[in-house]
Amino acid sequence: MNIIKAKECYNALLAQKIIEKLKKRNMEGFYCETKEDALKKVLEMIPKNSMVSCGGSATLDEIGLRVALKKEGYNFLDPKDAQGAKAMDKVAHEALKADYFLMSSNAISATGELVNIDGYGNRVAALIFGPKNVLVIAGLNKVEPNLEAAILRAKTVAAPLTMMIFKHDYPSFDEVSKASEGGSSHLVITSKSATKRITVILVGESLGF
Repeated sequence: MNIIKAKECYNALLAQKIIEKLKKRNMEGFYCETKEDALKKVLEMIPKNSMVSCGGSATLDEIGLRVALKKEGYNFLDPKDAQGAKAMDKVAHEALKADYFLMSSNAISATGELVNIDGYGNRVAALIFGPKNVLVIAGLNKVEPNLEAAILRAKTVAAPLTMMIFKHDYPSFDEVSKASEGGSSHLVITSKSATKRITVILVGESLGF
């Protein structure tokens, strides 16, 4: 078995392990080997007449999901289209009524927990309440062996990188880390879904941060 094939087999086995853990936590899971497969899977899962919205996510952009939803004529409420704070707040509240809410996760434990940090709170709010269905798309780069490691990843990798999107002139790593600690106030650990409304699509590529 060559190196590429070994990595593919490892990713598939890891994903299957997580999917089994998710099932025990009342969440459904799927594995897609590539981002192209993930895009196809998501579009197949969403009926055209559904109201769709999303949170801020580099992963959604990387797999081409935002563009595809608009191109294919889905009823897509995109927060990036909102101009100004009032419009953004309105979209965030309307998104809670969506049939399908799309997002990624800052970290996922191999034991099936989703870990997310959110400064504004709209993304984690939709994850735990509101939309009829939540689709979480995440690359296997976000998987950590346990909950403690997943929380650490969310705090020390995802949060600082998210802060860099909003401000680009941090003089040092310590400064951006300090800013992320102060600016990312909502930590949510989803250990179990009350109903089978959360579906996690794992992707065998490095996506997002």
